[in-house]
Amino acid sequence: MNIEEFREYCMAKPGVTEDFPFDETTLVFKVMGKMFVLTNLEGDWSLNLKCDPTRAIELREEYPAIQPGYHMNKAHWNTVNMDGSLSRKLIQELTDHSYQLVVDKLPLKLRQELKGQ
Repeated sequence: MNIEEFREYCMAKPGVTEDFPFDETTLVFKVMGKMFVLTNLEGDWSLNLKCDPTRAIELREEYPAIQPGYHMNKAHWNTVNMDGSLSRKLIQELTDHSYQLVVDKLPLKLRQELKGQ
């Protein structure tokens, strides 16, 4: 999976937008205005993905490419180094998990608006 394929995967989800709120090299994907993925466009490619804290620990123990979230709350975010060691299926699953965690915490009004899209 490359950055273009990953971008298309994220943008196909309901309610997703993208922007550069921090700088011109950190691409952020949001669902209904809330971040669920941060990725860098320079240097070694990695993703920051939201994750259930218990699952985050398990993933870090099983996969060397998954580390505590860089510059994020390390209990709730993982940094996934896109070094080719992880399957596309796992990357998509982790992205879906991050998306769903954010959706589940949205106010009811926004969740209802998202369902209508």
